[in-house]
Amino acid sequence: MIIGVYVGLCLLGYLFQGKLLYQPRRGLEGKPSEILLAYEDVSFETTDGLTLHGWWVPADNAAATIIFCHGNAGNISHRLESIRIFNRIGLNTFIFDYRGYGESDGSPDETGTYLDADAAWRYVTGTRKVAPERLFVGGRSLGGAIAAHLAWKQSPCGVILESTFTSLPDLAAELYPFLPVRVLSKFEYDTKAIINDIRCPLLIVHSPEDDLIPFSHARELMEARRGPKDLLEIQGDHNYGWLDSGKGYTDGLSRFITKALARD
Repeated sequence: MIIGVYVGLCLLGYLFQGKLLYQPRRGLEGKPSEILLAYEDVSFETTDGLTLHGWWVPADNAAATIIFCHGNAGNISHRLESIRIFNRIGLNTFIFDYRGYGESDGSPDETGTYLDADAAWRYVTGTRKVAPERLFVGGRSLGGAIAAHLAWKQSPCGVILESTFTSLPDLAAELYPFLPVRVLSKFEYDTKAIINDIRCPLLIVHSPEDDLIPFSHARELMEARRGPKDLLEIQGDHNYGWLDSGKGYTDGLSRFITKALARD
């Protein structure tokens, strides 16, 4: 009986891991105008024929632009505070929903989220005519893995990875040590494997108090990286540490952006 229950747990874990990983919401629950920011609704296309939705939020006298990849839950309307912060430090922001999130077509999977980020890059560099040397790529949690993959393929001015794991199987093995998750996992999101091949400066933002993705993942990513890198330690939990850290977080981002722009 015990063996049967264990096998059943493994089967459920294999079949429903996509539901555990991706937690999208369809309805938008806010917009940048509600925090007094001008913005444009944007529709853009992926190479596999889906229409995605995003927001272009310009900043006054912007020094650069950021493409921001959000985490695994909700949609872009739940990231208004991030948009506000980016705007305050002088960044135009392009934030978009992955397939299956918000007003974007389709349903999410690992390959699809990479294609979605590629489409966001094409929109910003093509339609918006933003030069890569003035363009940053950023992501938080799962979005950090997606941002890292985009920066690995392209050549932005810099990449910002917030509260990001080394790989999804690494994290799952820590969260579910009683299951053979490395065998069962359908997803990789292997940031550590590509981090040393990213050709631009890297900022890793992580809290030692993160209650979901341990700080050890930040240390491992820093150790694996031999190129230009910085570590910004923030305070607080996984979901709100960046916000609770206040000036320490925003000043850290500003320092990294200024330094990366100066390299060019």
